[in-house]
Formats: sequence, C-alpha cells, structure tokens
Amino acid sequence: MRYLAAYLIALVIFLVLDGLWLGLVARGFYMSRIGDLILDQPRWGVAAVFYALYVVGLVYFAVSTGLDPARPAVAALNGGLFGFFAYLTYNATNLSTLKGYSAVVAAVDTTWGTIMGAAVAGLTVIALGLLRMAD
Repeated sequence: MRYLAAYLIALVIFLVLDGLWLGLVARGFYMSRIGDLILDQPRWGVAAVFYALYVVGLVYFAVSTGLDPARPAVAALNGGLFGFFAYLTYNATNLSTLKGYSAVVAAVDTTWGTIMGAAVAGLTVIALGLLRMAD
C-alpha cells in the first residue's frame, strides 16, 4: 500500500512540476531553440507511457531509499541522480543523432531533469511522512 501511495503522490508532483515547466516557465525557451523539432500536438499516449514508467523508476530507485527511516534528503539525492542520468541519456542521444538539437537545450533540460527528480523524490517522502506512511 505504501508503494502505491508513493507512486500516486510522485506522479501528481511530477505532472504538476513538469506541466508548469513545459507549459509556462520554459515553453518559449524550447520553442526558440528547437521549435522546428516540436510537434504541433504532443503524442499524448507516448507521453502518458513515459510519465507512468518514469515515476516507477523514481519510486524504485529514489523514494524507496528514503523511506526507512524517513529521509527525504536521501531520496532527493537519489532522485536527482536518477533524473540526471535519465535526462542526460535523452539529451546526449539527441545531440549525437539529430540535426539542429541545441547543446544549450540539452544542458538546461538535463539540469531540469536533475532538479525535478530530486524535488519529486524528496517531496514524496515528506508527503508519506505526513501521512504516516514513512517510518
């Protein structure tokens, strides 16, 4: 039950943060640098699969490390590392295979993945503690 709660909490936090980032904060940044590569409409099914599976990874590799006892800093560190390596893999692959992919976008996006992974994992452990689901 605790891991299901962790997954649902992490998914909500991830969707809110990434929605704010992509929809408000960095939309213009991405459009101005890689706008020619961006679809007019996202492929929502692909995005849903990514979000669902990525959060499984965050819970497994990061949130779970901060549960017994409740250590949000440990979860945040591991979430940041998970985000860094996942987003770096994506961005380095794009830099090495796509024409017109921006190195600045790669650096900013990898930084975002690191920050978001840390925030989601740490906040999830805090939320579980408040719900008395983390020891």
